[in-house]
Amino acid sequence: MMATAMAATGAERAVLEEEFRWLLHSEVHAVLKQLQDILKEASLRFTLPGSGTESPAKQENFILGSCGTDQVKGVLTLQGDALSQADVNLKMPRNNQLLHLAFREDKQWKLQQIQDARNHVSQAIYLLAHRDESYQFKTGAEVLKLMDAVMLQLTRARNRLTTPATLTLPEIAASGLTRMFAPTLPSDLLVNVYINLNKLCLTVYQLHALQPNSTKNFRPAGGAVLHSPGAMFEWGSQRLEVSHVHKVECVIPWLNDALVYFTVSLQLCQQLKDKISVFSSYWSYRPF
Repeated sequence: MMATAMAATGAERAVLEEEFRWLLHSEVHAVLKQLQDILKEASLRFTLPGSGTESPAKQENFILGSCGTDQVKGVLTLQGDALSQADVNLKMPRNNQLLHLAFREDKQWKLQQIQDARNHVSQAIYLLAHRDESYQFKTGAEVLKLMDAVMLQLTRARNRLTTPATLTLPEIAASGLTRMFAPTLPSDLLVNVYINLNKLCLTVYQLHALQPNSTKNFRPAGGAVLHSPGAMFEWGSQRLEVSHVHKVECVIPWLNDALVYFTVSLQLCQQLKDKISVFSSYWSYRPF
């Protein structure tokens, strides 16, 4: 009876080992090829000006919109990972005066989030390309290690788009973006631009100075993606308060595509990891 059970276990083990060898030699490479194809599509979405015969990235115009207000209207021009033009009209609430803001002709504003996301995609493709079809994976652990490395790059790429930087108001005031405009921005305006998921967001803060004898309890605001009216900060010798906040945005379709590719790729990596883990639970004493 015992011998029969052991023989059955031996036969099962042989079948499992055969399946696992097939997984390592064939299926892993099929998944890696699929991942490379998807990530190449993702990287095409981030195409930037290159050297030689490549044409520069095309300019795309996006109309800024907001569901809550018509205080801010305008068009942002994106060229790859840079804002090449901005044309914004701002209706000032206090006096309904119309203010026109535009980039200086010689200026472009690099969107670091797009640049970083693209670099992480390139790194993931590089990791996959170093395991071509002739490469033989020896253990499940080796596949898991590669999947973890690829997933780390893809998660970082996605996070750069889904998690804008939190900035203090003095950091926004000191950013080079404030010097991009002609004529120069009035001293009572701050502007910030960032990516949030598949949207390009423009925020305009209107400020007013707090009088030295103000009875307001001055408490400087910390870092935030979007500051609210009433947020205070110190700039130079002045204490300032945000009086109005205008946020407008536009959807960038190719960023939406890229985020979908990241999600699909992460799912593929996880599915492969799960398959490897199922086998390794059978051989807990072996280095899978």
